[in-house]
Amino acid sequence: MKFETRVVHAGLRIDPSTGAVAPPIYLSTTFVRDPEGTPLGGYTYIRDSNPNQDQLEAALAPLEGGEAALVFASGMAAGVALLQTLPPGSHVVFPDDAYYGFRGAAEEILPNWGIRSDFVGMEDLGALAAAIRPETRVVWLESPSNPLLKVVDLAAAAGLARRAGALTVVDNTFATPVLQRPLELGGDVVLHSTTKYLGGHSDVQGGALIFARRGEPYDRIQHQRHILGAVSAPFNSWLVLRGVRTLACRVAVQSATALAVARFLEASPAVAAVHYPGLPSHPGHDIARRQMSAFGAMLSLRAAGGREAALRAVSRVRLFTRATSLGGVESLIEHRATTEGPASRTPQDLLRVSIGLEHADDLIADLEQALGPHP
Repeated sequence: MKFETRVVHAGLRIDPSTGAVAPPIYLSTTFVRDPEGTPLGGYTYIRDSNPNQDQLEAALAPLEGGEAALVFASGMAAGVALLQTLPPGSHVVFPDDAYYGFRGAAEEILPNWGIRSDFVGMEDLGALAAAIRPETRVVWLESPSNPLLKVVDLAAAAGLARRAGALTVVDNTFATPVLQRPLELGGDVVLHSTTKYLGGHSDVQGGALIFARRGEPYDRIQHQRHILGAVSAPFNSWLVLRGVRTLACRVAVQSATALAVARFLEASPAVAAVHYPGLPSHPGHDIARRQMSAFGAMLSLRAAGGREAALRAVSRVRLFTRATSLGGVESLIEHRATTEGPASRTPQDLLRVSIGLEHADDLIADLEQALGPHP
């Protein structure tokens, strides 16, 4: 069965009592037991599990080729739940262009739990190999990365982690399972901020971990979620599942448009550099071609005039929405360093762009007038 078909039917269950095609939303926080204390329908309390959460997990696992999934209240909650299960003394290797929230967690929170970490440019496999220690428990990969769109050879990196006995975790938020399936390349766990492409409409927050095997890491993280409570609310699970139904067609159109926009930007004298793996000039282009079916809808550009030119451009857009996040139907643009705050390591001349479902010609025209000369 082709992916486009699977994504439409993932987790699909006809409601047996009404015949409804769209699943009901179960907002109940508690569930009835029989006189002996046995749950009548298999559920006891909303934090333990709930029908909408279970349905979303059943839908997500096969899309990444995994055996099981766990969904959470946010992408950060999902990633941190995994890290919280590591024993004191563990070591984690993160990419140098990791999402800034995980960099903050690694620098400010993980040391309190006795977990050390290093950040390396994982596009250099030699640097990754050198960073792995005997106590390394997790190699954290992000490809394409946020916001520099770096590309990592996932199969080779996973091989290094496997030989060291470390778990390979891949943040696949930018690529989505439409374009890239890291578990098929040797990864152990895939992370998604379902707030982004899986939800797809800028109206829901969530996160997910998908596991190649339903083994001991899954059990530990599920227990962690149960105790600490970072669960996905029923309505949020329902919204993400709704978004998943249109994921394949949305990402296909957005990726094609992003390539057209990237080509325009690369030729613009107002742009010093474009970070987009679909361009042959991108240093990771050949690897991206090998492990992705298309190159995604995220890109970043460096303004030729530096920080001030970048800020001027983002203030002049008319069609793009000036906002953070990504993966929705509307195109977004932001000065990323400002969003990340004073501790940001993002270049000050960089604008991050999320391509939506508008026509490519209209988006290009908007960027052209925003970047071009003005009186």
